[in-house]
Amino acid sequence: MPTASENALFGMGNPLLDISAVVDKDFLDKYGLKPNDQILAEDNHKALFEEIVKKSHVEYHAGGATQNSVKIAQWMLQEPHKVGTFFGCIGEDRFGEILKQKAREAHVDAHYYEQNSEPTGTCAACITGDNRSLVANLAAANCYKKEKHLDLESNWELVQKAKVYYIAGFFLTVSPESILKVAKHVSDNNKVFCMNLSAPFISQFFKEDLMKIMPYVDVLFGNETEAATFAKEQGFKTEDIAQIARDCQNLPKQNEKRRRVVVFTQGKDDTVATVGDKVTTFPVVDIDQSAIVDTNGAGDAFVGGFLSQLVVESPLEECIRAGHYAANVIIQRVGCTFPEKPDFH
Repeated sequence: MPTASENALFGMGNPLLDISAVVDKDFLDKYGLKPNDQILAEDNHKALFEEIVKKSHVEYHAGGATQNSVKIAQWMLQEPHKVGTFFGCIGEDRFGEILKQKAREAHVDAHYYEQNSEPTGTCAACITGDNRSLVANLAAANCYKKEKHLDLESNWELVQKAKVYYIAGFFLTVSPESILKVAKHVSDNNKVFCMNLSAPFISQFFKEDLMKIMPYVDVLFGNETEAATFAKEQGFKTEDIAQIARDCQNLPKQNEKRRRVVVFTQGKDDTVATVGDKVTTFPVVDIDQSAIVDTNGAGDAFVGGFLSQLVVESPLEECIRAGHYAANVIIQRVGCTFPEKPDFH
């Protein structure tokens, strides 16, 4: 088995400080939130951020989908430190300092573009039972600039060092030109580019940018809701998740040396993945419902576990098993947090 090397995994996305709290249905209704959703904050959500920090049990965690996944991959691998590189934009403020500190603690090689026109982004995780409604106020995360950061020689060298790349669909709302530059490099050098559908609104409102990147995608992640929305938006004539996976696999592809792999998680139901010409299901780890503390971050954790094995060139089945393991650990804890060491063999 190859071992992981420093900066072998590259991630780029929206670094956010997660603010999570248990709320009630009235709170969700007040701000027009669905129990299980991800949305971008609008003007009517400004007060939500002020209100949620006053709740009795508020927790702050370094977040943002891609950053979470890179952090989990690093945790799964343990050694060496800094297997994962992460790029994103933060503000020059206290929340930004917390994100830098948390990245260091997680042994992730984070290189943030720091600016002072916008504060560090936050994400309110409004938890009711085992549902979570996420409201992201991107703020600084929205200010990432290709020419100010990605194009700098020292940063681009880090991009070139990697073998596996992961960018969540969320970053399409910020810098599609940065994603395209990375994706082209990956394709031209026959490396592995992974992307996530991330949320229904990405397939609906950022369709054009998403489909510009799709030909470069070697591994596509998503959950059952995102898959269904993507299929509908693309005019696939099916609601069957296995068929949607196959249809996604067959979309045009730039680097024909690699067959696209499509992986759709379905919460507690089996994960669906394309394996060559077949679509196979993989059962998740059994868990007692009462052991579930917080499903926020389960999808990010699955991807992180998967990437940890992809970096060391494990077969697909092992990547999925690692994804299931990581997600199982995360849902038994608050936020995207983990014990000191994994117990994955």
